[in-house]
Amino acid sequence: MIEYNRNRHARYKLTYHLVVVTRYRKKCISESIMKRLREITDSLFEKWNCRVIEMNGEEDHIHILFDAPPQINLANTINSYKTVTSRYIRKEFSEELSPFYWKPYFWSRSYMILTTGGATIDMTKKYIEDQGE
Repeated sequence: MIEYNRNRHARYKLTYHLVVVTRYRKKCISESIMKRLREITDSLFEKWNCRVIEMNGEEDHIHILFDAPPQINLANTINSYKTVTSRYIRKEFSEELSPFYWKPYFWSRSYMILTTGGATIDMTKKYIEDQGE
């Protein structure tokens, strides 16, 4: 049986797969940057009443599998996520990023968001776990 989330007015199961790419696909996400991105991501998504199920990536992109309530505006949430994480990462890893970016960039302006209805959550989770291998 499917387990549903609930709030005051709804029961829901809304799971999304977000892919965010570095600006110009620069291979600049080190292990330390990925670790910090995970910390920031968990904190932000919890604040927005979302739940991170899985997160991983490679040197030039990340994948986030998450649940969200129906009231969330995905475009605003994703843009806020990119803005906040970019600001933290550029500030905390400025020396490490200086060979890649001389302007205040980190993420590409675009992103990809998918619902996970076409694949099981376990298949999507396994796909994200296998990133970087």
